[in-house]
Amino acid sequence: MSKPVIDVIIPAFNEEDSIGKVLEDIPAEWVREVIVCNNGSTDQTAAVATAAGATVLPQPKKGYGNACLKGMQHIASRSQQEQPDIVVFLDADYSDHPEELPKVVQPIIESNYDLVIGSRALGDLQPGAMQPQQIFGNWLATTLIRLIYNYRFTDLGPFRAVKYASLLELDMQDPNFGWTVEMQVKAAKLQMKTTEVPVQYRRRIGVSKVSGTIKGSILAGHKILWTIFKLI
Repeated sequence: MSKPVIDVIIPAFNEEDSIGKVLEDIPAEWVREVIVCNNGSTDQTAAVATAAGATVLPQPKKGYGNACLKGMQHIASRSQQEQPDIVVFLDADYSDHPEELPKVVQPIIESNYDLVIGSRALGDLQPGAMQPQQIFGNWLATTLIRLIYNYRFTDLGPFRAVKYASLLELDMQDPNFGWTVEMQVKAAKLQMKTTEVPVQYRRRIGVSKVSGTIKGSILAGHKILWTIFKLI
């Protein structure tokens, strides 16, 4: 894969203070299109993203997975000749470091991997960037994946790259919290070639809609575990 076509999908819900920074830090020479999936925001997220040059898609149906699926639907609407080689997912809250995109896609380009996870556990995690319940949840989920599916992951990190053909094969369905773990479990079941690269992770701008509340953390944790066992 000499010069791949790369599209980026960013789910966003009320991230007007951060989305501009995210878009600014994406290395433009590496990416064909950045797709911001506006997940029912009530602030200026869509306007800021549009002004920064992103393709903004409205997705009023709430849910992280629903937003990602909207971006995939947009890509699928293109002709066969216009399909990307790689799709990259990252968050809109500026916790990821978008400038690390070349490092995340490198294993696909150079070694023909299907899926690459940007691992916060292997990388530089800023103090306070992840809540204790997130760290424990990631450890538990990845341990279960290793025990059940014999695939080794250290993180369910949002910053990830996947071959577009492999993404289609995964047949993603989850509408909300189970999106990332669904992708990794299905990749394991299909025996795809996967790896991780260490990435930096900082405190997000604003309050997390999931880990920022006790209810959100419990719901997310339950959904992640349910997804792992559902797909056995």
